[in-house]
Amino acid sequence: MTRQVQVRARVPGLAAAVYRADRPPWICTVGGTGNDTALEEQTRFRIGSVTKTFTALLTMQCRDDGLLDLDDPLDRHLDLPAHGELTVRRLLSHTAGLQREPYGDVWDTLRAPDAEQLVAELARAERVLPPGRRYHYSNLAMALLGRLVGQVRGASWAEVLTEKVLTPLGLTATTVSPGPRAATGFLVDAYSDEAHPEPPTDFGAVGPAAQLWSTAADMARWAAFLADPAALDAAGRVLAASTLEEMRWPVTVTDESVWTSGFGLGLILVPQGDRVVHVGHDGAMPGFLAGVYGRRGGEGTPAALGAAVLGSSGTATQLLELPHRLLAAVVEHDPADIDPWLPGDPAPGHVRGLLGRWWGEGFEYVFSWHDGTLRARGAGDPAGRPPAVFASVADRPDVFRSVSGREVGELLRLTRDADGVVVRMHWATYRFTRHQETFDRHDFRA
Repeated sequence: MTRQVQVRARVPGLAAAVYRADRPPWICTVGGTGNDTALEEQTRFRIGSVTKTFTALLTMQCRDDGLLDLDDPLDRHLDLPAHGELTVRRLLSHTAGLQREPYGDVWDTLRAPDAEQLVAELARAERVLPPGRRYHYSNLAMALLGRLVGQVRGASWAEVLTEKVLTPLGLTATTVSPGPRAATGFLVDAYSDEAHPEPPTDFGAVGPAAQLWSTAADMARWAAFLADPAALDAAGRVLAASTLEEMRWPVTVTDESVWTSGFGLGLILVPQGDRVVHVGHDGAMPGFLAGVYGRRGGEGTPAALGAAVLGSSGTATQLLELPHRLLAAVVEHDPADIDPWLPGDPAPGHVRGLLGRWWGEGFEYVFSWHDGTLRARGAGDPAGRPPAVFASVADRPDVFRSVSGREVGELLRLTRDADGVVVRMHWATYRFTRHQETFDRHDFRA
């Protein structure tokens, strides 16, 4: 598959990798570096906008550490001549309406502003859409978030990135500069086999949007982390799994008519059908393309499954589909091992009496106890739909809170009769009874 894409898309150098928690990494390299040497597993490629996923994660770390709030305006932390009222959340989700690039013809001159110039010329950058109107991709927005991270941490964006993410996750081949083992990026001629080297670029203050270089192996591991952080960072030293879940929640779609992809907080979300989503980002820089995605959901998906494809052609867009194909192929041809079912502990006494079938809003539900948690499913739910999962509320033995699935965040309250038997429940204030009833409590038992 990888070799076919390298040939058909005419990519001078292509590296692909798959990471999963239960197998050794798979790595494939095809072609050369452009410097008369064959690709190696440690050859670095420019990953472009995949850099944004790192900047987004650094921003969320700052939020979790109490240094900022996602609804803070920028000018609460930065001294800016314009656009300081835009919120961190809007910038992360590309819904701030800020123009795509910093002021000036960056892609014409290939000269990015330094930090002082970025701020000084901010007043000349347009708000092309009202905040919150719709998705509008912005490198300028991510550059400002990188500056914000540096400001609240008291260090440069690159220093914070190395300390807070790259070192603890062991991403030692991911760097802000290419290093001696880097591939050369090319523009492959449309009508011949000639490949033109693209000029090297340093994106200065826009670096938090597109500066990084990396290997396919590092990026496959990074993709796996984005999809399943608990499998790679069980203690949550880099970021809590719940925070990454927040980042993965869709904020907007990228096309109002064709809902084939969405955007969370710094992450692209690509639905695959049947409750499966690929989460990550694509990247493009002169002479380079990158696709980095992890897979969530679906039967057969192993823990921490991620794929990365990096190429040294700026126009070989076929390679951007390859991570998605690799992820699907893993699940089809080498799915996760199936653990046998084993008997577990019984449900606690105060829960046992509410298990079984209940009716609410005219529909039938089944409450059960599995893996140490109270759960509920609609009797007619398809097999792949996740159940609602409840957690106990401290000091209130007959009250639970939905922590995932249907009505997440809402309370489930039990009502018992004089003998302690649960006779009705209220979930998100809706009444649940052992038999089907109308809203005015007319019982339909024969």
